[in-house]
Amino acid sequence: MNYQARREAVLEKMTQGSVAILYSGIEVHVSADEYEHFHGNRNFFYLTGLRREQMVLILDKAVEPAKVTLFIEEADPAMERWYGRKVTIEEAKEISGIEDVQFLASLNSTVDRMMEREDVEQVYFDTFRHSREDMPDYNLIKANEFHALYPGIPMRNLFPLVAAGRMWKDEEEIALTREAIKLTKEALEQVMRNLKPGMKEYHAQADFEYSIFRNGAECPAFHTIAGSGINGTMLHYDTNRDTCQDGSLLLLDLGARVGGYNSDITRTYPVNGRFTERQKEVYDLVLAANRKVAEEAKPGMTLKELNEICKSVLAKGLIELGLIEKEEDVSKYYMHGVSHHLGIDVHDVNVAANAKLRPGAIITDEPGLYIDEWEIGIRIEDDLLITENGAEVLSKDIIRTTEEIEAFMKQM
Repeated sequence: MNYQARREAVLEKMTQGSVAILYSGIEVHVSADEYEHFHGNRNFFYLTGLRREQMVLILDKAVEPAKVTLFIEEADPAMERWYGRKVTIEEAKEISGIEDVQFLASLNSTVDRMMEREDVEQVYFDTFRHSREDMPDYNLIKANEFHALYPGIPMRNLFPLVAAGRMWKDEEEIALTREAIKLTKEALEQVMRNLKPGMKEYHAQADFEYSIFRNGAECPAFHTIAGSGINGTMLHYDTNRDTCQDGSLLLLDLGARVGGYNSDITRTYPVNGRFTERQKEVYDLVLAANRKVAEEAKPGMTLKELNEICKSVLAKGLIELGLIEKEEDVSKYYMHGVSHHLGIDVHDVNVAANAKLRPGAIITDEPGLYIDEWEIGIRIEDDLLITENGAEVLSKDIIRTTEEIEAFMKQM
């Protein structure tokens, strides 16, 4: 990855006389000696290629030429015996392409000296907040600390400057996404081989996750959703404890992470290997919407426009099935959007100013219908790469028609 080019793009957008300070984050303490698995700041990873705790990136545009400095934790041999090796200065330089790498102990004095000796007019921090109720993340905490120390320095949000670049993927990012999709395909085939009535939903989850780990994934892209029967009508069901009953469907929304990049795929399978006629009718309607979105997606469109296309297909089909009388009632059975950006985050960043799709965007295509009274929940999700003239279905090799699914499961 060309992390230097990414940093230069952010520096280009920063105002003259400004500085950006970006933290990778710290481990979150749970209880006693237990910590959450570390998930580093995604923008820090995007700009450095590093996903370790206690690191700081400074982009200094208050000097000429602009300076880039990386701070990392100094290794403690005694602690390394317990928790493993830290990244060395040499390794950090090689991965990030940053020449000026220092130990974290010098961070505060470096910032103090910068504020005293340079004409810093404003400072950027990653102050992204998903919702008001969220706990402040580490970058926001550090931003507030800085503001208390230097209340006269205006602060700006770094997030949109980085997000604008993340919306469009280069060849290396696309290749990692392809590999994540490939592992997902192989794992879903493993699920289909083993799926039968009487299994627990977590058995399907275990089959999927064993396969992706066995084949080299870092981890699942997100908590695996395995909802059978009525559970498939709950959009983010992830309890995965119920029994898969004969004649029911199993909705699987899942993905793999490779090199920091994710797949996001949904497939819906008959537990006994055969769809009922009613299940087929609903499934084929969802698949028609899925195919229509893939056909229509192209540069210049917005995700909202794609969702309207999806809703139109689903609404007409629901009227034919006798479930609704008017197209505007489609929301009774389809209540989410058909697409989101995909990348380092599964629901990847999206800057409103760049709402229109451009070549290089990777988005999902995920229509669904959730019919409680029939205990049918069906979603079919593919990952699309926006090209110069349309869209490539990156997950085209993951079988999706009822005929393909039944033929595959019949072999088992």
